[in-house]
Amino acid sequence: MCRSAVLGSLVLTLAAGPAHALQGRPGTAAGRPDAAAGALPAPDTAALGRLLRTALGQGAPGAMARIDDHPTAWNDHAVVHKVTEGTADRRTGEAMSTADRFRIGSVTKTFTAVVLLQLAAEGKVRLDTSVNHYLPGLLPDDRITVRHVLSHRSGLYDYTNDMFAHTVSGFEAVRTKVFTYRDLVARSLKHARTHAPGAVYAYSNTNFVVAGMLVEKLTGHSVRTEYENRVIKPLKLTDTFYVHPDTRIPGRHAHGYLTPDEAKAGLVDATDQTVSWAQSAGALISSVRDLDTFLSALLGGRLLPPAQLAEMERWIPAGTAQAYGLGLRRRDLSCGVSVYGHTGAVQGFYTYAFASKDGRRSLSAVVNTSNNGAVHLTMLRTLESAFCGKKAKTREAVPADGRAVVNDFAQ
Repeated sequence: MCRSAVLGSLVLTLAAGPAHALQGRPGTAAGRPDAAAGALPAPDTAALGRLLRTALGQGAPGAMARIDDHPTAWNDHAVVHKVTEGTADRRTGEAMSTADRFRIGSVTKTFTAVVLLQLAAEGKVRLDTSVNHYLPGLLPDDRITVRHVLSHRSGLYDYTNDMFAHTVSGFEAVRTKVFTYRDLVARSLKHARTHAPGAVYAYSNTNFVVAGMLVEKLTGHSVRTEYENRVIKPLKLTDTFYVHPDTRIPGRHAHGYLTPDEAKAGLVDATDQTVSWAQSAGALISSVRDLDTFLSALLGGRLLPPAQLAEMERWIPAGTAQAYGLGLRRRDLSCGVSVYGHTGAVQGFYTYAFASKDGRRSLSAVVNTSNNGAVHLTMLRTLESAFCGKKAKTREAVPADGRAVVNDFAQ
C-alpha cells in the first residue's frame, strides 16, 4: 500500500508503558537534576516541525522525529510526539513515516559499548587492560586500553578519512565490498597515530572496529548475536537489525540519499550497501521508536548495572558544549539541560538520538540525506526543541548552502 502524499504531519499519541520488561534499577550516576523529564519544559513540536521543513529546504528529501515523554516515571504511560516531513522514496513519492527503518550510523557505537560494558560487569573484560592482552599483536602499542578505544583516546587513525576523501566515488568503491575487521584496522595502521594513548579525545571509527573485535573474541559469538541476545531481544526492538554483509534494509524503510561534493549534482540513492566499511562502528538498522526505547532503557539503568553506567558517563571534553564517555555523547543545551546519546552519519542518513539523564524523555530525529553540513546543523537544533521547548535560546540561522565537515563519519 502506498503511503500518503508528501505532507508534513504532527501526531500526538498516548502509548502504554515500554514494550520491554527488563529487571533493574534506574542508574544512579550523578547528573543534572533538571534533566529529568518531569522537570523539563514541554517539547516545542511546532519548532521541531519548522526545523524539519528547514532541512527539506536545504536538500533533504525527508525528515522525521519522535519524542517519547514519560512525565512521572520512566516506566509509565508515555506521551509520544511524532513529526514527519517530505519523502522516504524519491522514485515513488512515498511520504516519510516514523514507522520507517533506516541506517543509524554511529549510534551503533552506543550499542557496541553497552555490550562491552555488560561483559565488564560479568568480569570478562577490564576497561584499563591493554587491548593486546585480549587480541595479542593487534595494535602497535600495548598502552592502548579498552577504555581508550571506547572513549576515542587511543590515537588510532580513522581509516574513513582516506576511504571517503571523495564522497561518491569513495562510497561506490566500497558499496558492495566485504571487509574483515583486520582489513579495516590494517588501513588505520598504515598511518601514524594521531596522539599518545589517553592524551586527548579524537574521534576515530577504528576504535569501534577494535571494540567489535573484542566483543567477538571475548564471547566467541558474532556481534550480531551479542546485539540480539543482550539488547535487541530483551528490549523487544522489533525494527533493529544487524544484517552485515547483506545490503538491504528489511521491511518498511526510508531510502537514503548521498549528497555529492559537487554543487548542484543530483542526489545518489545509497540505501543498499553492505556497510562493511563500518560494521560494529556503524552498521545497525533501526527506527525512531526503537532508538527511543533503547536510550530510555540505557539511561534508566535497565541495560547496565550502576557501576558500569557510571563508567559510561565519565566525561572528557569533546568539542564545544559536548563531552564523550564510553560510546556515549553528552550535549549541553542552551537552557542548561544536558542530554545523552549519539549522533550517526552513514551514506544517506543523519541521526540524532538523545535522552534526558534519567531516560524519561528521548528524541530520535532523522533525515534521509548526508554529506550536507547545513542539514546536519539544522538537525542538531532539534535537541533544543525537544528538551528546552520554548526556553531554547535564539540561534543564528543555518546557512542554506552549508557543506559537510571533512569527515562526514566523525560523528
